[in-house]
Amino acid sequence: MSHEPTPELTGRTALVTGAASGIGRGIAHELAARGASVVVLDINDEAGHDAAAHLPRVGGARHSALATDVTDRASVDAAVATAREEHGRIDVLVNNAGWDKVGPFVDTDPALWEKIIGISLYGTLNLCHAVAPVMAEQRAADDSFSGRIVNIASDAGRVGSTGEAVYSAAKGGVIAFTKTLAREIARHQVTVNCVCPGPADTPLFDSISADSPKLREALIKAIPLRRLAQPEDLAAAVAFFASPAAGYVTGQTLSVSGGLTMA
Repeated sequence: MSHEPTPELTGRTALVTGAASGIGRGIAHELAARGASVVVLDINDEAGHDAAAHLPRVGGARHSALATDVTDRASVDAAVATAREEHGRIDVLVNNAGWDKVGPFVDTDPALWEKIIGISLYGTLNLCHAVAPVMAEQRAADDSFSGRIVNIASDAGRVGSTGEAVYSAAKGGVIAFTKTLAREIARHQVTVNCVCPGPADTPLFDSISADSPKLREALIKAIPLRRLAQPEDLAAAVAFFASPAAGYVTGQTLSVSGGLTMA
């Protein structure tokens, strides 16, 4: 049976970072299928526009793409300002952009740390700092829909992951930040939640596992559901947090890992 999502986000605008490929593209597609106008934010301008062009259009939705470096606050501010100008509002923010390079921590150097933390943690901080006040302002003017922020962390940030020490630290920071921001902006009826993927079948995973051809097979054997996550698996969890049904859920961390990790 095909999945036919309810167009519950019709008239809403969603920003998704790192949405040109992988999990981010899957999230953008799911939100678009639910009626949202999606703004693809990605450092890869050409791929971002391609992703936006292939999103489903429901209820008159208008999709767009903006070349955005999430580590650069000026780039983030410009993207948020353009999105508001083009769409009039921002209802959903999904901080999906992330990057990693696997290797023993003692063999890494600070330049690598800065890149991983800059994209995976500072990117989330930059977008939330720019968008949360917009959502609070909108809520004050129109209480028909509270803002939704969904941060994509990782189970590496929950339980650790060999070879991903700095990435785990950055994603652990995202998890802790999600809980604190949720407390701080709850009075504006803006919710903030976190989705933690386990191993997912994405271009990032392919790049990480390129030097370890047996890694994929070993992970599949270790996952109780016996497969890697697909982008749509994560997209469904994000869509729930973005939906009206999750209006009383905030500060939560949801692992989507096929049972590889369990709370």
